[in-house]
Amino acid sequence: MRIGGFQKFSLIDYPQKVAAVIFTQGCDFRCPFCHNPDLVLPERFLPPVDQEEILKFLRKRQDQLTGVVVTGGEPTIHADLPEFLAKIKELGFAVKLDTNGNNPKALKRLINNRLVDYIAMDIKTSLGRYREAAGIDVDVSHIQESIRMIINSGLDYHFRTTLVCKFISNNDLQDIINSLKGAKKYFLQTFSTKTPILDSLLKDARPYTEEEFQALQERWEKNV
Repeated sequence: MRIGGFQKFSLIDYPQKVAAVIFTQGCDFRCPFCHNPDLVLPERFLPPVDQEEILKFLRKRQDQLTGVVVTGGEPTIHADLPEFLAKIKELGFAVKLDTNGNNPKALKRLINNRLVDYIAMDIKTSLGRYREAAGIDVDVSHIQESIRMIINSGLDYHFRTTLVCKFISNNDLQDIINSLKGAKKYFLQTFSTKTPILDSLLKDARPYTEEEFQALQERWEKNV
């Protein structure tokens, strides 16, 4: 598994836990608004971080950290992800996985083998517009399967959408809510052009204003 970055301490990436954050390299999507292009585009990869060095650090922080977040890129594209997560679980850490939901088979394996404790899945846009937002042809049945699997997993979870005007309208949000029937937590997050993004053409895209974002939050967010 290729690891492109490691954050030793975070209070915001894993709800109610002090966590380390592992960033995997590589992704099966090419979302134009992606804010981690260095983890998506192979030509921009830096030399990978050694897994054993990360595990060595975690062993020394078992009394200080309570969770580990594995994000990307897209972690589920790595065939050896289950083995790596098993090593983290053996150290006593809770594991949160960030995923795009495009690999339900891998997700099922992680859930069935109790290798994850929390799942955060990005919902890019309404199912009918996924090609636009993901940047590739997407079999949306994979997205639907992952949604149902997460909702029925018995694990802690949330779904989230980055609000990019070009890809997300009120109608899209209504469609997303319909596809998330039964979900307990759904959050919206802002899109910023102040950080690097995959498609530089979006640098000139109009973001939602603060007032517009707050109005959409009030209407569409769900946190039961």
